This record gives sequence, C-alpha cells and structure tokens, in this order.
Amino acid sequence: MTDISRTSTLPTRHLGGLAVSAQGLGCMGMSHGYGDSDDAQSIATLHRALDLGVTLLDTADFYGGGHNEELIGRAVAGRRDEVVLATKFGFANRLGEPTRIRGDAAYVRQACEASLRRLGVDHIDLYYQHRVDPRVPIEETVGAMAELVRAGKVRHLGLSEAGAGTVRRAHAVHPIAALQSEWSLWTRDLEAEIAPVCRELGIGLVPFSPLGRGFLTGRYRSVEALDETDVRRSQPRFADGNLERNLAIVAKLEERAAAKGVTAGQLALAWLQHRGEDVVPIPGTRRPRYLEENLGSLSVELSPEDLAAIEAAAPAAHVAGTRYDATSLTYVNN
Repeated sequence: MTDISRTSTLPTRHLGGLAVSAQGLGCMGMSHGYGDSDDAQSIATLHRALDLGVTLLDTADFYGGGHNEELIGRAVAGRRDEVVLATKFGFANRLGEPTRIRGDAAYVRQACEASLRRLGVDHIDLYYQHRVDPRVPIEETVGAMAELVRAGKVRHLGLSEAGAGTVRRAHAVHPIAALQSEWSLWTRDLEAEIAPVCRELGIGLVPFSPLGRGFLTGRYRSVEALDETDVRRSQPRFADGNLERNLAIVAKLEERAAAKGVTAGQLALAWLQHRGEDVVPIPGTRRPRYLEENLGSLSVELSPEDLAAIEAAAPAAHVAGTRYDATSLTYVNN
C-alpha cells in the first residue's frame, strides 16, 4: 500500500476558479446512509484530513437531517481559513419521507440561511444544487444562487447530477465552478456527453462515490458485512446475484493492484485522478486509516498501458445492476 507519509504536500487542482486539494473528503457517511457513526471519530478524521492538507470538505443539508453540517461546523471551528466548505441543497423532504426536490428561488435562499447557521460560518465556498428540480427552470434556481454570491453568502456555484443541457443553461446565467456526479470504474455515465461539456465550459468535475460506495476496495464480500440500516442493502449492485458478479470484477482489480504494490481502492482512485487535472474525487470515510490510504493514491503513477489494463480488468459494461433503484434514477443526469 502506498503510504501518505511519502506525500509531504498535496497537489492542488482547480474547480473553475476555485483552488482545492487534488482529493477532497466526502462527509456524508459520518451522519447518513452507512449505519451508526461516532462523532468523536468523525471529527478526528476531519482534523487529520486538514492536518494532511485536504482543503475540500463536502457535505449537504440532507445528510443526517442537518447533523452533518453541524458536525463539520464543529470540526472546522478555529480552522476556517484552511477549508473550502462545499454543501448542497435541494432535497426538501425529511429522512424517511418520499423524495421532494425544490429549486425555487425562495427555497434556495431559505436553504442557504439554514446551512450557514448549521455550519457556523458567514459564507459557503462552493454551493451546489443537489438535484435538479424538474418543475423549476434552471435559470430561476441558478439566478437565486447568483444572488447569494452577490450578497457575499456564497463564493462559487455548483450542480450535482445535472445533464449536459442543464449545465449549459446554468452556466449561461452564472459561471458554474464544479459538477458533482457519481463517477468511478463502475459508474461512467458522464463520460460520453456531460464531462466534455464541462471541459468546454471550464467546469471542474467532482466525482462522488469514486470507490463504488466502498465496493471497489474489496472490503465487502456480502451484504451481511453491512449494518442493518446501511442504504447499500437496498441498492441493485449489492443484491443477490449482482453482488457475486461484481465481486469477480473486484478480484481482477485486486490482481492489478497487487502488481503495482497498492490496494484495490488506491488503484481505482488513481485511475480516476488520471482522467484529468480538472478531476477532484471526494472519497468518503469515517476513519483516519482509510483517509490516509485514499490520499496515498495521489502518488500512484499510471502509464497509458496501466490505465488500459485497469479498464480491461474492470469494464463498466460488465457491472451487474444499476447504481440506484428505478425511482432514484429519475433524479440524475437531468
């Protein structure tokens, strides 16, 4: 395994005009989705990330019903100038309720004020629309977000899981710094059309779940290894039959990783980080040891031949199951 101690400083990449560490930290799992968590351990992980030079911390008002933003606010208190805070709005439902997306101007303003209070800051560095509201023109949503920039409450704007046409329309209203969408060896939806549009417009790419919700690390061999409340238990790729087929892909990835002297997770992250200088993955973890392992991927060098071999070992076309259920898929790439 590549040791983070070999990397004295983290390289910097740009999301539009926003400079960030080449790898960020996704914080969702500290409050939401993956079973019980420990706030003290999560804060230790956040502090370790800052100590190692991670500047981009990613959260959302939906994670843990606001708990995640409050947690991050506590963790960065006294260290605000070291952090690029990114948060998201858009899910107007409470946990356990039917999904309801809102992008109307009034809600944008309301959500921002609430996030600022929970984070305990006077501005958000990168403010994303979490999902596109199909009932509200993107021009209205981004127009309201742009008002927040003019008011000094937000510095840069982003979109999450938006389609190519929506990205173009949004960028015409106000510059979009980043698009956050799922991207990994087993989820490559945005490569054909969305990523090229972002690059044409100078918009950075922030892949979430770059390790396939942890599956590409090889740590999960059955759903029994997951907490009873873990959302992955209900996702198609972890279902019986699909999981076994997907484990065969991970086995091949592990073989390639062993040959490079790294872990499967580090190889998967390195592959993604080699896709361009405008790519800033945000792998999530609640534990310092996995944070350090993930950051170690930044020093993994891959040749064009390595990249081709990795893609041959883990072809997206062979992945069994969709990344979300049918209903959730209707909210992505719109």
